[in-house]
Amino acid sequence: MKTFKMLSFDLVTKNGVQPFPLIDGIIINQENSHQSWILELFMEQQYRPTFDELLATGTVFNVRVVISFPDNEPAPFQVIVHTIQEIGDHISVLLKGTLKIKRSKYAEQLLSELLAEGVSLENLLERFKNDMKQRPKLKND
Repeated sequence: MKTFKMLSFDLVTKNGVQPFPLIDGIIINQENSHQSWILELFMEQQYRPTFDELLATGTVFNVRVVISFPDNEPAPFQVIVHTIQEIGDHISVLLKGTLKIKRSKYAEQLLSELLAEGVSLENLLERFKNDMKQRPKLKND
């Protein structure tokens, strides 16, 4: 197993990306045959209702996580809520899931969509850099 520091956590919805501020977070690559990952979010109590609902419904959902260094691209995961634990005035949310490998060609897909949109050459580089950082949901995703 390998453990990494989680710097940011975003819930991906059909309406966009919803960031959840972390007090702390870790991510564990279990390095098993299922390519399973465990994500632990340590956060303010106010975010509990969102995760309670996802736990109650057993919903599989998409998230983006920045690991180790702030300049790293967000890594896309498909996860479920496994447990929620109160720790003082905070909560620990344990998620289990897998890395979405197909997003490894994100840059190529993004560039293709920007070209199809007809983004002007003057704006293409700036838009590409911005979208690579923001990682909007792509049409073919």
